[in-house]
Amino acid sequence: MPHNPTAWWRNAAIYQVYPRSFADGDGDGTGDLAGVRARLPYLAGLGVEALWFTPWYVSPLVDGGYDVADYRAIDPAFGTLAEAEKLIAEARQLGLRTIVDVVPNHISDEHPWFKAALAAPPGSPERELFHFRPGRGPGGEEPPNNWRGEFGGVPWTRTTDADGTPGDWYLHLFTPGQPDVNWAHPQVRQEHEDILRFWFDRGAAGVRIDSAALLAKDPDLPDFEVGKDPHPFVDRDELHDIYRSWRAIADEYDGVLIGELWLPDAERFARYLRNDELHTAFNFSLMSCPWDPALLRESIDTTLASHADVGAPATWVLCNHDITRTVTRYGRAGDTGFSFASKRFGTPSDIALGTRRARAAALLTLALPGAVYLYQGEERGLPEADIPRDRITDPMHERSGGVDPGRDGCRVPLPWEGTEPPYGFGGTDTWLPQPADWAPYTVEQQDADPASMLNLYRTALRLRRELLDADPTGLTWLEAPAGVLAFTRSDGLVCAVNLAAEPVPLPAHTAVLLSSDPLDEGGLLPPDTAVWLRN
Repeated sequence: MPHNPTAWWRNAAIYQVYPRSFADGDGDGTGDLAGVRARLPYLAGLGVEALWFTPWYVSPLVDGGYDVADYRAIDPAFGTLAEAEKLIAEARQLGLRTIVDVVPNHISDEHPWFKAALAAPPGSPERELFHFRPGRGPGGEEPPNNWRGEFGGVPWTRTTDADGTPGDWYLHLFTPGQPDVNWAHPQVRQEHEDILRFWFDRGAAGVRIDSAALLAKDPDLPDFEVGKDPHPFVDRDELHDIYRSWRAIADEYDGVLIGELWLPDAERFARYLRNDELHTAFNFSLMSCPWDPALLRESIDTTLASHADVGAPATWVLCNHDITRTVTRYGRAGDTGFSFASKRFGTPSDIALGTRRARAAALLTLALPGAVYLYQGEERGLPEADIPRDRITDPMHERSGGVDPGRDGCRVPLPWEGTEPPYGFGGTDTWLPQPADWAPYTVEQQDADPASMLNLYRTALRLRRELLDADPTGLTWLEAPAGVLAFTRSDGLVCAVNLAAEPVPLPAHTAVLLSSDPLDEGGLLPPDTAVWLRN
């Protein structure tokens, strides 16, 4: 059965808000809901249809809010539940739907459940909500298995019993402050279903599901063996029953479920998008792909084919709160793709080149059939910021032994106006330091420049709404010179991107709608430039 072909989420442009870094309404240097509410006209004017908020719940912020202590309350640093409800309502009045973030794989070690589990003895009902196990080796000194954490290191921490002696270990695929919950326990399932209803009842239009492929574990928690199937904690078949129950709830509210799925197998990825499971899922293939025409085309083809098999729309994203910013990646002389394993300090980048490619990539992704996600600041061409080591907060840095710079560089508070920090963000000392040369990235400066990245996005998003079909059904590749990607959509839009070293002629067309940079004097498409045409 195909998905509803008229649903808004099939071809929406969705803007990701990282509340801590979007705008500060109370002047303490940390972004908050008051800051977002004040900037809602900016978001509506940009031309997106929905806002996805990364976690705004009560949290000790061990992992940027992805360690949730209370899903039914807003962290005081961001505001109150009443303010979140106002934000959802005010955004809807401006035509902006709200998507909230849910983190079902784990909770914070400050959550009442985990506090009760630590206070209870081994084998108690409180501990059954998590994965507590005795250690291996003499005296249980070794972790229960050989798994590696998602942030590196050993994903097990040993507890201390009431008498002060070493006790059982608990599983945390991320940081020790994020204990994994046991999805084989009915109380865990019921609690998360109640959380979905809680936010749908408050007007949320959708839920983004963090680490959606990690929830279910092999109950025996066996050692990981390379090549052995199924994996003990990734993409297990038990997950599909969980998401079927979530889909039934979402359908009651006409809500949408969006999964964060890092899966290399396109066929298994698509299984989560069957008609009774998730509506859409993040497609990370294009985002991780180098600036290479053959690899980009392969990513697009594979994505569209796998989604077509289940009648689901594809999604496209260039960056998010975990990923090195697009401008910086595309400006590198070597590998312009992305992988967590390759992130290192001091990797050089040509920002001018990266900006040119990022502008072209914006038109490419916005022309592809399906939904597109835009991470805050990308619409202004923000580069990755270099964070002094003594200001790094991301646990990925520490857990890598100081090798990985972490993800803070893409999470720096946004610049809005003025010529020096804090650029109208709010406060005087922002929670992460802003670079001294970010004045060109303020809304104030880019508003006044017709050729700015901000105005390119505004124009592209407007054309996307006005001229394109609500749900184009695919694309057809056109013959093009080597190094050029050119395709036409079912609604007549032609997109061409030149990744070659020399200018090339435009495909046949009746009108030029938009180009990421000016065409050559002879009407040729320059290198690292994209154009939208009407055929």
